[in-house]
Amino acid sequence: MIENCLSILEDSLKKKIEVLKRIHAANEIQTTILKKDPVDLEAFDKIVDEKDLYIEELTSLDDGFETLYEKVRQELNGNRSKYAEQIKRMQGLITDITDRSVAVQAQEARNKALVENCFKMERQNLGQSRKNSKAAYGYYQNMSNKNVPQSHFMDQKK
Repeated sequence: MIENCLSILEDSLKKKIEVLKRIHAANEIQTTILKKDPVDLEAFDKIVDEKDLYIEELTSLDDGFETLYEKVRQELNGNRSKYAEQIKRMQGLITDITDRSVAVQAQEARNKALVENCFKMERQNLGQSRKNSKAAYGYYQNMSNKNVPQSHFMDQKK
């Protein structure tokens, strides 16, 4: 019974590593998209949706791992020497997961900075467009008033 549970826990950790690899690859694609001059927002949205699915899968794996671990924790603590080999393998997998998680978080921070820079540039472009539109509107309004004769006061007495 415990051996089966430990095998399931180990498989869960391996699946988590695979999901983290997919998230890492998605982050690389996201970085490439954000570094292009005209940012392809449709591709960016697609990769964000893809990453969302990976994160949901990761959360599901975490929840399942925690639930199963709670069931076997006391048995493991009581007989650590009996399951030492499997525990050692799982510790190695957890170390790998931790390293990959840190790398993904670093990628996310870099991508966040790229996104903020992209939004900053778009706001600047939008502000410049507004100024140009306002100037053009003022010019056309001024030019359309040039042909209107000036008001003259007329003596209305007879």
